[in-house]
Amino acid sequence: MTAGDGPSAEQAWLVAANVVRWRRYGEGGQELRPGTKSYRGGSKVHVIGTYPGAAHEQLTTIGRGRHTGTYITIDMATHNLHNFRAVPVHSPTVLRLCEEAAAGGCRTGRQEAEALAVLLGRLSVEYRTTR
Repeated sequence: MTAGDGPSAEQAWLVAANVVRWRRYGEGGQELRPGTKSYRGGSKVHVIGTYPGAAHEQLTTIGRGRHTGTYITIDMATHNLHNFRAVPVHSPTVLRLCEEAAAGGCRTGRQEAEALAVLLGRLSVEYRTTR
């Protein structure tokens, strides 16, 4: 392990993603709606947990809510996210919410976060094209 790769008290490596700007809605996906019910389109969220047994279709995320602007922790569908990447997180609020959620993804190293980002990026494209 090299310096900067391991977790510390002030930093954690998490997977960040952006909420899709427009999502399909309604019967047959004929209608487009901006963002999701909880997040604005384009909002940055941090993935703090996945459900591997359910093929990563749902993720636990932390981000700023659409209506209040305060940080929220919710489960959401993988197909509503894109642009997955590994990022070092220094925000005390995000780190605190991550620890409180006890989702298990809060103290990962850089390599684990990068591997998960690649996997989730591939799966999100696949889930969007099959819906």
